Amino acid sequence: MVIKKYVMMSVKVGVGLIPKPIRIFLKKNPVLTSFYSRSLQQSGLFYGFPSKKKLQALYSRVINTQNEDIANTLNRIKVVSSQFDVVVFAFGNGSLDDTLTSLSNQLAFVRNLYLFTNNEQLSANSTIACNIEFITRLENITPRLIPLPLLMINQGDHLHPEALAVLARQNFEGLLYTDSDEVSDNGSRENARLLPGWNPDYQLTTGYIETAVLIQPQALDLINLNGVVSIAVFVGQLCGPNFNLPVKHLPLSLFHYVDNKKRKRDDLHELATVAVRLGGRASVDEKMMVNKIQWPINNSPLVSLIIPTKNSKQLVQDCIESILNKTTYYNYEIILVDNNSDEQESLEYFTELAQHSKITVVKYPFPFNYSAINNFAVSQCNGDVIGLVNNDIEVITPTWLDAMVGHATRPDIGCVGAKLLYSDGRVQHAGVVMGYGGGAGHAHKYFPRYHPGYMNRLSGTNNYSAVTAACLLIKRELFMAASGLNETDLEVAFNDVDFCLKVQELGVRNLYCAEAELFHHESVSRGLDNTKEKRVRFEQELAYIQNKWASYIENDPAYNPNLTLRRENFSIRE
Repeated sequence: MVIKKYVMMSVKVGVGLIPKPIRIFLKKNPVLTSFYSRSLQQSGLFYGFPSKKKLQALYSRVINTQNEDIANTLNRIKVVSSQFDVVVFAFGNGSLDDTLTSLSNQLAFVRNLYLFTNNEQLSANSTIACNIEFITRLENITPRLIPLPLLMINQGDHLHPEALAVLARQNFEGLLYTDSDEVSDNGSRENARLLPGWNPDYQLTTGYIETAVLIQPQALDLINLNGVVSIAVFVGQLCGPNFNLPVKHLPLSLFHYVDNKKRKRDDLHELATVAVRLGGRASVDEKMMVNKIQWPINNSPLVSLIIPTKNSKQLVQDCIESILNKTTYYNYEIILVDNNSDEQESLEYFTELAQHSKITVVKYPFPFNYSAINNFAVSQCNGDVIGLVNNDIEVITPTWLDAMVGHATRPDIGCVGAKLLYSDGRVQHAGVVMGYGGGAGHAHKYFPRYHPGYMNRLSGTNNYSAVTAACLLIKRELFMAASGLNETDLEVAFNDVDFCLKVQELGVRNLYCAEAELFHHESVSRGLDNTKEKRVRFEQELAYIQNKWASYIENDPAYNPNLTLRRENFSIRE
């Protein structure tokens, strides 16, 4: 792999030296383009981050853009800052003096600032904040201060020079959180934490919101502050299906955090306890720094696994035998959909499969239309949970179906996707991000299997706007409510993305399940889209998605606008 990587790096340099008109001409050759793309992918060049130096340069540009946005916000929205009162809740045992200094620099933007800290040993230097009123007991916050917004930060955190001025101008209900970064010893800003929009499952598995939370006073009536041990755990308590507090994400790095690994580890254990209170069974993976949560499966619903195929006897055999021999969840049926198979050995094998008590073989004698085939199969099956499975899938994790069914049967969850790997162990799918390539792409594609991903989004289960239908579970009632897959406009590509977004519009969340690992030998049986006819069809389906879901492509709420859309590696945008 290493040798191949450096060979391809040399090839890329060579390609860059070819005159542009010739490169454009060569790109029109689909066979050559496919070969070059596959070689790049197999070399592993695409999964890594840029160098630290380049990443820092990219983030510096983002900071400059954000500072311009902040200046425009302050000029556009005129707020009398002296009318903004706020209670600051400083958690932990970090450097309170550093935080006080930072807060003191914000006093021009507020009328009154009240500081509560669970550290009663205020240092002698705390007089530096003589205009800040200290509160050392939580009950003293009420009733006089409850009508005020509450800002939660960690002791040791610093604020952007205009953080409170920006927050005073935000129009939101409920809770708001921002991005953050670290300030190095030489004063440079680095290690940005560029967060997605509200992502409850990500909070329970990683505690991704761990500082910089602002709560509106009317929301405090719904929240119990007693016994709160950290910001991450407090936010984790808002992740239950019956808690509908509006949560807004502001993608500006307004706070500079101090990394605290012990606090993160403690938070994970506390969040695991929160997940148990919500009905799950949780364990902490301290090596990967994520919680693994198995949600309850009530009454073990029948799962109908739909596998379309044309011929491909060996692929189908590997797929079905891996399901039958490895899957620990027992209440499932397999619906094999034969789409015009004509190879004798495949037909004989399918006849043999039809004798198995868990397998039903149905025929779809019409031209290939992935959406239509699956919609037809749903009408032929009996499951309360529908599973869409490609014929080139092989089970790795025996408990894959337990994990996915546990999620799929939750009342607030829609489509559930799996962690899919190429045969060589690289990641093929770990959630879908809208906007990649102008349409949609797979998060962390080509990353190594055991890589944690960006901020543990590969190793931890979390919410995405869409997941691939190569292995997807959903409740039958939601499948029907979303009117199934679009068999008119999306016969082959993007039908799963369109379906997931339709499901999400019903008011539920889609989810990538990191605990369900399977191999996916992508499109082996159907082939690549490298003919003129297939390319034209792909462009038409891409245009449909771009038109219908333009708002998601422009700003995927499960991503961050400061991350790149040119690569599937969560690098900072260029």
